[in-house]
Amino acid sequence: MDVPEEQATLFEEVLTILEEKHVPYAVSGAFALRQHTGICRFTKDLDLFMTAETSKQAFAYLRERGFECEVCDPVWLAKARKDEFFVDLITGMSNGVIVVEDSWIERAQPAVVHGITTRVLAPEELVASKLFVAKRERFDGADIAHVIYGTYKAFDWNRELELVGENWEILLWSLVLFRYVYPAQTHYVPAEVWRELLEKFQKAVATRDSKARFRGSLVDENMFAIDLNEWGLDDLLEERRAQRLSQIENGSADKRRKKSSATESSPAVETIE
Repeated sequence: MDVPEEQATLFEEVLTILEEKHVPYAVSGAFALRQHTGICRFTKDLDLFMTAETSKQAFAYLRERGFECEVCDPVWLAKARKDEFFVDLITGMSNGVIVVEDSWIERAQPAVVHGITTRVLAPEELVASKLFVAKRERFDGADIAHVIYGTYKAFDWNRELELVGENWEILLWSLVLFRYVYPAQTHYVPAEVWRELLEKFQKAVATRDSKARFRGSLVDENMFAIDLNEWGLDDLLEERRAQRLSQIENGSADKRRKKSSATESSPAVETIE
């Protein structure tokens, strides 16, 4: 993937730092897409996926090396910059529904990025990370279709269903697009997966649920703004983001308590003169 020399140098520096410090992360974005599909796409940034706790460690190491670090959105995004180029540290999706967990990093696959031996997201996590990227200005449905097309022989559908959980309809939406784009390759998605999702869908549409809540803001808060602002429908986006922030804060508090407890329980060291 051809990028300006200054940009490549920055990417190499960041990856080298994280590898030297044994920070658990996985490369995503254009580099992961190339690994799984062969598609090369110019990118001005480097997407690194990691847990929220890990991102704090990465920040500390990058600041030591002169990077300007900024938390753009505590729910999912931070940036490390040098000059005009930057690296994104991503801990989930902006709506708070999809969250990076340790298992994402553990399942990452070996790759070489700008000469650095590292890892990229597995195709299942890569697809999950793109399911809610369905905005007016950016839609990742084609990327999802290409990843399935390129990795179908080894794609772990049980893992994908586990990742999407209650948001299986978003996955089905992407699979219907895949089927429309690649009708001759419908079998790239196993028959049992089609059957499970379509049976769920048939049951859902056949059962009226007057208490089911509006979910449009989870897809795009701008395109569905009128539903919230003028029609008075539920803002699940705000709720999910608040829940995610609470999880992050509680996770940090738990870690501090454990560290404090471990310090207090450590035996005193006797100094012998």
